[in-house]
Amino acid sequence: MRRLSLLLLPVILLLASCSVGHDNAAPESPSAALDSLFEASFGSADPGCVVLVAKGDSIIYSRGFGMARLDEPSVITDTTLFNICSISKQFAAIALLKLQEQGALSLDDSVSKYFPDFKAPFFSRITLRHLLSHTSGIPDTRPRTDEEWERYVRRYPTSFDNVRDYKVYALCEESVRYMTDLDSLAFEPGTAYEYQNPTYQLVLPVVEQVTGRKFTDWMRDSIFLPAGMTSTVFVDPGIPGSDCDYAHGYIPATPSPCPDTYVSPDGRWEESDYGEAFFFPTKADGGLYTSAREFLKWERALFGGRIVGQKSLDEAFTPLIATDLPHTSYGLGFFIEDRPGVPHKIFHTGDNGGFLTFEGYFPDNQIFYLIFANRPDWQRERTAEKVDSLLIAKRWL
Repeated sequence: MRRLSLLLLPVILLLASCSVGHDNAAPESPSAALDSLFEASFGSADPGCVVLVAKGDSIIYSRGFGMARLDEPSVITDTTLFNICSISKQFAAIALLKLQEQGALSLDDSVSKYFPDFKAPFFSRITLRHLLSHTSGIPDTRPRTDEEWERYVRRYPTSFDNVRDYKVYALCEESVRYMTDLDSLAFEPGTAYEYQNPTYQLVLPVVEQVTGRKFTDWMRDSIFLPAGMTSTVFVDPGIPGSDCDYAHGYIPATPSPCPDTYVSPDGRWEESDYGEAFFFPTKADGGLYTSAREFLKWERALFGGRIVGQKSLDEAFTPLIATDLPHTSYGLGFFIEDRPGVPHKIFHTGDNGGFLTFEGYFPDNQIFYLIFANRPDWQRERTAEKVDSLLIAKRWL
């Protein structure tokens, strides 16, 4: 037996080394598979998307598909500025976490501390943390129909003549005005999850109150520039401009678009962003324009500790409430997913007008990817799952 064992030992060692070599095999390039995946959905002459994949400081894949604009044709690149929609929320959450680090506020402060005009006593039980985790119980009862508009104008001053203009152009102050006389909650704060935009809009006036500065200026100096995001801006009536690298959002053309809406020469696409899309121009909940390259700078700065400390990051990424998505919880401005067969993932999605976006980060693997699109007629969640599977198959995850 001893002689047999000695004879078999080299074979065993050889098999073991082969096994280890396979497990540690170098990742394969995902480029061809990603090209095939996105070319199937995004034509070169239509609105499209940008896709970027990175590991640590190295970009694995970066490519634009389709057109950023149809009125003044320009192709999508990784420097094209997209409205990233609700992905903007993580910047708002990190802003309050940074101000908490500086001692300017606490996430356990009540909403009534900053909005004494909100009359209902339940605002004293709602905290800034509830706002950031979508657990406040505040419903979105902004007017959406002519009947709701008639009730609204009987109670609140307004600069708009009709409900459509309100939905298209209302900024933060008017968008959250309904909360002044809100008399009921959807649920007791902290007990359930309901994704909301108006609650995130409250971040803007909170930041302005505690800093004494305009929200956009403070965000630029305290969040964007420290991350190296020199081109990132919030939506403004003056943009997108023809002389800038902004994408327009587009939707498949409707039978009767509004008279002033741009429709592509082939009649297939109509513009849908500022001036066309409902509830588009507010800032803290979904108003950020940035590029794939600049968002990668954000990821590196955020996870590199250049924006907030580790304690704040731990707060942001701690699951606080289960969501309506499978295997997914919400922290502060971030979804946290623990799906069987896929590494732990931190992500967010966004949709607004013609824009549809996704970004995800696998902290254990330092793999990050994003998909910013200026058309909404593609399967975002299914596409993200395919990217996850592809990265696993190519041994990046």
